[in-house]
Amino acid sequence: MGTSDPAGPVRLEEPDQDRVDALVAEHDADKPARLLTGRIGLAVATVAALLSAWVLLSVFRPRVELQYRMTFLAVVLALTFLVYRPGLRRAPVRLTERGPDRPGILDWVLAAASVVVCLYPVFQFDEFVVRGPAATPTDVVMGLLLTLLLLEATRRTVGWVFPAICVFFLLFAYYGGYLPLDWAIGHKGYGVERLVQQLYMGTEGIFGTALDVAATYIVLFTIYGAVLELSGAGRFFVDLSFAAFRGSRSAPGRTVTMAGFLLGTVSGSGTATAVTLGSVAWPVLKRAGYPANQGGGVLAAAGIGAILSPPTLGAAAFIIAEFLRVSYLEVLIYATVPTILYYLGIILAIEMDARRFGTRAVEVDLPSAWSLLLRFGYHFSSLIVIVVLLAMELSVFRAVVYATALAFVLSFLHKPDRMTPRRIGEALTKGALGVLPVAATCAAAGIIVGVTTLTGLGLSLAGLIVDGASAFGDNATLTLTLTALFSAVAITMLGLAVPVTASFIIAAIVVGPAMQQLGVSGAETYMFVFYYSVLAEVSPPTALAAVASAAITGGDAFKTMVQTWKYTLPAFLVPFAFVLTPAGEGLIGQGPFGRIVLVTLVSAVAVAALAVVTGKWMFGPAGPVERLLCLAAALLLLYLSPVPVLIGLGLLAVAVLAHLVLRRRAPAGGASLITSSSEGKP
Repeated sequence: MGTSDPAGPVRLEEPDQDRVDALVAEHDADKPARLLTGRIGLAVATVAALLSAWVLLSVFRPRVELQYRMTFLAVVLALTFLVYRPGLRRAPVRLTERGPDRPGILDWVLAAASVVVCLYPVFQFDEFVVRGPAATPTDVVMGLLLTLLLLEATRRTVGWVFPAICVFFLLFAYYGGYLPLDWAIGHKGYGVERLVQQLYMGTEGIFGTALDVAATYIVLFTIYGAVLELSGAGRFFVDLSFAAFRGSRSAPGRTVTMAGFLLGTVSGSGTATAVTLGSVAWPVLKRAGYPANQGGGVLAAAGIGAILSPPTLGAAAFIIAEFLRVSYLEVLIYATVPTILYYLGIILAIEMDARRFGTRAVEVDLPSAWSLLLRFGYHFSSLIVIVVLLAMELSVFRAVVYATALAFVLSFLHKPDRMTPRRIGEALTKGALGVLPVAATCAAAGIIVGVTTLTGLGLSLAGLIVDGASAFGDNATLTLTLTALFSAVAITMLGLAVPVTASFIIAAIVVGPAMQQLGVSGAETYMFVFYYSVLAEVSPPTALAAVASAAITGGDAFKTMVQTWKYTLPAFLVPFAFVLTPAGEGLIGQGPFGRIVLVTLVSAVAVAALAVVTGKWMFGPAGPVERLLCLAAALLLLYLSPVPVLIGLGLLAVAVLAHLVLRRRAPAGGASLITSSSEGKP
């Protein structure tokens, strides 16, 4: 047990919403939005609320999918140009700085053009579809305009790198005919008319699967998250987490981890979750004795874990369901065991840090966890309902709508959180506005998908990746290992520059075929890509979630990134187990139940060994010998084959024995050197 806190109980404060919004806008590439007020703000909010209402109603009405996507994009693209400013300034402009932050003439022109080019096919839909192979000059002009509008929309919302990648793919499609045909990526070249047919006049380009996911799954979940937030669920999840863990020195870290998991169901963004949680939890972590860098690492790791965890995974998880043609419940099953391992790694790291830093228990001024559960436990109901309805084979769309309706009804159990007409409007508005960056990104990603499909680039690059890995040896296992390693590095580097959703789509169509050529299943491949796309948010040198957390704690941004990486290390290594051995399918819930249990237990031991490596603690301070042995043991255990597992267990036993022997020989008081070092309490 840790030393009790002599300063008395801490009262949790409501987060400073202005500061939270500013930090999210500054560090989250998806939310550099205007602060609209007055009549323009009211008009935009009204259109956004009507869009959400239309999306909810369309779940229960027959619709032509392509028309629905076109209409949805017309509205969200127009809103994007009004809500997101054209400059490079990321943080919200305060009214006291420049006066009202209003759209300019150019923004209104682009918004109007968005409506025209997206609805142009809708008003002549039958003729438009029939003449797909023979585009008219007007079709070509409209298709080119939409492409340019999407490039500008993504530049405003997620920066210049992603639209630059889209332009590269377009240039490759147009000028690729000049490459020798005997080159792996050579093709015959495609003119403007053919590109417009591919990207604008069918379902393999802009109006394809990626946009469909944004217009159905993602927008419904953003509306659901907004209702949960405004009905008090977010505050309840944080309070419950602090009330549940009391009385031990590791309680503050465990509390933040649990709160991040729960709060992520409301937020849906790793950076936003870390910032919101940090504004409430950092004073508690600081009083407990956490240094700023380690505290920021805990916050960032908790925030990112929310995107990796059921029941509301990140946007890319919905794309996995569409690519594999499986239910969203199946994707939740894929993520279950990796989620357990992820949080096991964090909890073990927290336990070790509590001993290294000599942290103490902090008493929080809250009712007991049981009291909170009895009074506000109904907030869990809608989350449970989603899983139950999916298990009953109801469509994910209806399941989310019913869960949203349930959260709305239950809000009336607590008067301050009731969903009044004003709050309903606010929730509908937030739901629609929250999907704007993702929708623009998904639509623009259709350019990459369309070009890749048209030119066969995905298979060509897959062949290059496999050939490059084969150059190091003719062994199939070595080739697969190197392919997975090259892919992980490439996805991480890509994710440093573009958002998670875009990173996943690009990697899925380029890296995915390479891994599947080597016998890896689609589910294992896409989950591998998903994890590395998400983990780019905690990878140096950008690591947006870690940078935002450092802004909360006042720590060093790079050192906070390193600490976050330490906490999330299992998530970086476990995905390799998906793809390197047949037993790896058990980690995504595939195969016989006995195998799933066995590989989960073995992987849990590997995660514990990794925790010793990064946490520098076993039964006491762990030295280089024990940590090197544990690292080797962890890597062998994660290979999940009988012989490597047995060798790994043997190495781990040797590490434990060596630790006990070295600890017995260590001079008395040696352990105190850890907590009195520069890593100790400030």
